[in-house]
Amino acid sequence: MKPIEKKVSALGLCSGGLDSILAGLVLRRQAVEVHWITFETPFFSATKARQAAQMTGIPLIVKPITPTYLKMLKNPNCGYGKYMNPCLDCHALMFQLAGEVMEANGHDFLFSGEVLGQRPMSQTKSSLRYVEKNSGYAGYILRPLSAQLLPPTIPEEKGWIHREKLLNLSGRGRKRQIKLAKKWGVTDYPAPAGGCLLTDKGYSKRLKDLFDHQETIRENELELLKYGRHFRIDDHTKIIVGRTEKDNDNILKYSNPEKDTIIRMRSIPGPVALIPGGSARDKSMLAATMCAGYSKASDKTAAEIVIRNPSGKQTLKILGVPPKKFNHLLI
Repeated sequence: MKPIEKKVSALGLCSGGLDSILAGLVLRRQAVEVHWITFETPFFSATKARQAAQMTGIPLIVKPITPTYLKMLKNPNCGYGKYMNPCLDCHALMFQLAGEVMEANGHDFLFSGEVLGQRPMSQTKSSLRYVEKNSGYAGYILRPLSAQLLPPTIPEEKGWIHREKLLNLSGRGRKRQIKLAKKWGVTDYPAPAGGCLLTDKGYSKRLKDLFDHQETIRENELELLKYGRHFRIDDHTKIIVGRTEKDNDNILKYSNPEKDTIIRMRSIPGPVALIPGGSARDKSMLAATMCAGYSKASDKTAAEIVIRNPSGKQTLKILGVPPKKFNHLLI
């Protein structure tokens, strides 16, 4: 039994959404010392969690986990959801990593803002139990918003918190959460929306293509999946062509000049094209014609294109090819 004079401390997973915020406040209203942790990968960011921490004053740890996450993502025990989202194994991994921080920093238990039945696949009783069991911290994971509908946890059994002061929320409706938020003065919170790119159809298709064609993947390559048009030319060659100025900027930002081939228009507005890992001359020429085809160059006038790769650069005059010619290569 924990000594009464010892302050109880909890570490929670924070997405930055309303449910995360309310879960933290439910515990803080029981005089629990509340801390948060959030994880970052190219698939999801800590932006909303940082905003929630600033608003509530709850201390937040932000931890990048891309290499560890990729190992799980390539072969999740429970497989994927509709796209490339391994929700159950993702949550189990996050609780596992949070549990390690909990032990290292002297917190007493873990918690999250999960609501029973809010998501039909990942927040059923059996799903929540799977996550708990596979995290390695069974009994130490509390869901304050639905605790009264779930089996008692160790923090409740030991009297560290009062079960009767926890909540019994369930289902997809948010009226009770919104009412609580108003009651507790929480006015600035994000709308409920998926913040994970692994639930996005287009991104997931590109990610699967990357997994199918590469054993080793750089983090920058995962970032590049967010921008431009992606064309699969062969098993070893992919061409990325920017759609907008923002795309162009990010394609250059996440390119690797020591390995990649970069194609740019010299004087006419147009896209940046990138061949990750470089390519043979014929593929570079193909990327150049694509670049010119998507540019503002006349389809009857050759445009100046600069091709830069690790061995140097060259400037060529290229006649663009209509974009519809490449549609069958789009990922």
